[in-house]
Amino acid sequence: MGHGLGIGKASRGSGVKIPTIRYYEQIGLLPAPPRTAGGRRTYGENDIKRLSFIRHARELGFDIDQIQTLLALQDHPDQSCHGADSIAKDRRAEVVGKIASLTARQDELKRMIDGCSHGRVETCRVIEVLADHDNIKQKQNAD
Repeated sequence: MGHGLGIGKASRGSGVKIPTIRYYEQIGLLPAPPRTAGGRRTYGENDIKRLSFIRHARELGFDIDQIQTLLALQDHPDQSCHGADSIAKDRRAEVVGKIASLTARQDELKRMIDGCSHGRVETCRVIEVLADHDNIKQKQNAD
């Protein structure tokens, strides 16, 4: 598959939406493709692979700057992979932090629900906890 695919086929082949492909070209993640005499963009197999790489990196939560660096490393395969490893480790640390935060939220919601007497709103633990969130955070930080 050489150049010659239109943007719609590039989108379907990579799983990246058409406006996003244009955006990636605009910010330099994807090189500007050749155009037909009529001005239509044409993409090749390497473009599809690059778009798929970017899509997968975005799904894993890498930001645009990180992806730019990873693409630059990919474009120069003779370099050390230390930079890529470092970026992946940083991203993993972010994910671990988010998981910890979500677990804490889940635990707080469980405590709220478990403490609910299913009675009246005036004695509702869910309402009480939400209304008094600052005091609960202070208690948790003191522990």
